[in-house]
Amino acid sequence: MSEVTATTGPKFPEAIAQLTGNDGNAFAVFGAVTDALKKAGATKDERDEFLNEAMSGDYNNVLQTAMRWVTVR
Repeated sequence: MSEVTATTGPKFPEAIAQLTGNDGNAFAVFGAVTDALKKAGATKDERDEFLNEAMSGDYNNVLQTAMRWVTVR
């Protein structure tokens, strides 16, 4: 998977995850992003791929992965 750039954007740009004003822990991010992906029609395998990628590092990785997958607000 490629990095997000100004020209490519997130993998699921129609999926919008509200992260500001939330708890600020990784599990809250996982829930917000997977809910947004599900609403946007992502398959279970795609949602699982997001979770596997997001869980492969620290909290900064969780946020970066979220931004590669969905539109973050």
